[in-house]
Amino acid sequence: MDLKALVAEDRDLMKALMKEALQEVLEAEMTELLGAGPHQRQDGRQGYRAGHYERGLVTRIGKLELRVPRDRNGQFQTALFERYQRSEKAFVAALAEMYVQGVSTRKVKAITEELCGHSFSASSISTINKGLDEALTAFAERRLDEPYPYLILDARYEKVREGGVIRSQAVLIAIGIHQGGRREVLAVDRASRESQSSWKDFLVRLKDRGLHGVEFVVSDDHAGLRKAITEVLTEAAWQRCYVHFLRNALDYLPRKADDDCLQELRWLYDRRDLTEAQRDLAAWLTKWSAKYPKLTNWVEDHIGETLTFYRLPRAHHKHLKSTNMRERLNEEIKRRTRVVRIFPHTESCLRLVRALRVETHEAWLYDNRYLNMDLLKEQRRERLRAA
Repeated sequence: MDLKALVAEDRDLMKALMKEALQEVLEAEMTELLGAGPHQRQDGRQGYRAGHYERGLVTRIGKLELRVPRDRNGQFQTALFERYQRSEKAFVAALAEMYVQGVSTRKVKAITEELCGHSFSASSISTINKGLDEALTAFAERRLDEPYPYLILDARYEKVREGGVIRSQAVLIAIGIHQGGRREVLAVDRASRESQSSWKDFLVRLKDRGLHGVEFVVSDDHAGLRKAITEVLTEAAWQRCYVHFLRNALDYLPRKADDDCLQELRWLYDRRDLTEAQRDLAAWLTKWSAKYPKLTNWVEDHIGETLTFYRLPRAHHKHLKSTNMRERLNEEIKRRTRVVRIFPHTESCLRLVRALRVETHEAWLYDNRYLNMDLLKEQRRERLRAA
């Protein structure tokens, strides 16, 4: 049976599944606080349960009534409602603004009324947005006091209505890997388009907030972004995303090209070190230069930009030779923004994308060892000894 089709047909089933999952999260948080589960006798427990109270949670499949556990000392606090509702509020507000401004569809009206149980006025939307914007602005302007050796930069485009005209707006995103190995969303901001000046302003704002210690930057080959990195992050090495590079390579191949050609080029990025990669690159160029000279000449001129990651510890290669981490995050953004389709203005677009990335950032705070940064420290010491 197709589970997705079943869920789509039975909205009550989806609500029941979501309610059960969130209820389990609440109970697990209480168990972690007390150090013991319900009715469990265990040495070292930190307290006892004291029943539940009811609280509603608005989601995009309707309102869920949850039972929030209590403890006798009143210490239990859950971040579930704040984390979950921030992006939900931004999502609902964007839809509601479309409706109020007269650019919504019947589908948008139905969604917004089902989510909150009533239609919207401009004042109710303003109230929702005020609280959201305060929290999101605090996140966007927070100080970055510790070093971030690795930085991943990218932009995505969303459709926004401005003065009755639909335009594409760039949303610039920076992800950093903290010196302790944790991933963090450092910044999400908008620009009318990707350009050297917009990227430079974005990076300067990051440095003004305290960004420092950047040794390695991963991005695509956007010319303006490259120049901005060179100008602002002068000490950092640049890695061109190899996935984008392989996609660009298709422009230099005939439509009915041999599949083995690009597959063998892709395998170069799995080599243990730069020496192995360069040896196999030479063999690849020899093998394919007669058949695809346009491609091999282009690869020979530009592939070095995609091999910078070989200067990092081997365990870090798979995470930093591409911007794939960002690609996965963009899928989540796309899943939400395609419902809105055309944002009523740039503020609502930025609000939703920021809220989604704050959600990601908070989830990552529990993942302290995404990368073992001790390997990078040891590599630095070895280079100093060799020098």
